[in-house]
Amino acid sequence: MKLKLILIICLPSFLGLNLKAQSLVDNEATAETKALYRNLSELAGKHILFGQQDATNYGHDWSVGENRSDIKDVCGSHPAMIGDDFDKLTVKDEKRLEEGRKHLLKTITDTYERGGVITICWHSANPVNGGSFYWEKNPVEAVAHILPGGTKHQQYLLYLDRIAEVAHEAKGKGGELIPIIFRPFHEFDGDWFWWGSAHCTKKEFICLWRFTVDYLKDTKQVHNFLYAFSPDCKFTTGKEYLERYPGDKYVDILGTDNYWDFRPDGANNPNLAVDKLKIVSDIAKNKQKLAALTETGLEGVTNPEWYTSVLLPILKNPAIKLAYVMVWRNANYNPNHYYAPFPGHPAEDDFRKFKEDLQIYFEDRLPDLYK
Repeated sequence: MKLKLILIICLPSFLGLNLKAQSLVDNEATAETKALYRNLSELAGKHILFGQQDATNYGHDWSVGENRSDIKDVCGSHPAMIGDDFDKLTVKDEKRLEEGRKHLLKTITDTYERGGVITICWHSANPVNGGSFYWEKNPVEAVAHILPGGTKHQQYLLYLDRIAEVAHEAKGKGGELIPIIFRPFHEFDGDWFWWGSAHCTKKEFICLWRFTVDYLKDTKQVHNFLYAFSPDCKFTTGKEYLERYPGDKYVDILGTDNYWDFRPDGANNPNLAVDKLKIVSDIAKNKQKLAALTETGLEGVTNPEWYTSVLLPILKNPAIKLAYVMVWRNANYNPNHYYAPFPGHPAEDDFRKFKEDLQIYFEDRLPDLYK
């Protein structure tokens, strides 16, 4: 009996299985959501999904296009991941709210039906007064007021209810709920958003994160979310990275947003990005969770070889194990605000070389991630 017990305990390790790695925030996660996490776990370290924010919503010089993206125009495939934003659900105008809801559902379902992955951040309007998510445009403290017992708690619940409605309506052709990587309160270690560290205490932030997750999964029964944690790149140690970490029971994916270390007017030192990604990767490995570079890029892609000479070596670094990397959008209202090349851009050829690397997955290389 004693020998049998030892075999039972050791067998998963012997087979190379990692049971804890499949333990998600949501114990009732849908089969497709569990499959996505499992498949990303199996790919991580061998292949990295490449994504872009709003890739199929608009491009550098266009705003309406069916099944189009600047990236597909350049290299023949959409990115493996498409980013969107729940900000559309916090507007005041009812018509814009409905348009935003329909837009989100279309982006989610179209991406899923093509086999891609959807990740959604949340530049929420300030729940206290409906003002901007940017602190400098609307310097009004909010976190303490939207927690349970706060004066604006009901307004915050309204926002979450709208998110839950979209989550429940996002279904595939078979009626299955579509998995979504939800990335709330990103770059919280900065002071530029109302949820930033300068505008709430550590305890308040952690309470907000935990309440948000519990309300969505337990009260609203949203079971198709994976939850991603993504501070900005201000940390230099694991302790700093985890300063406002809400706990393993509330996070599926550990990430970081990093533009600063790549910017000519910033740190301009990609080696710093390597060090920070190593920290994130090591913590994720220790906690048996996924790691990701959740936002990055070089605005204007001013280095025409940035993708192969700067980003690719970082992604292929054997000391760093990432599931995916996301670059920011190509805005059509600002000719200099873009993070992926478009047809005619000097980085076009280099980007195609980046895509051809066998370690990088765009949409056209993806296996079935939902089975």
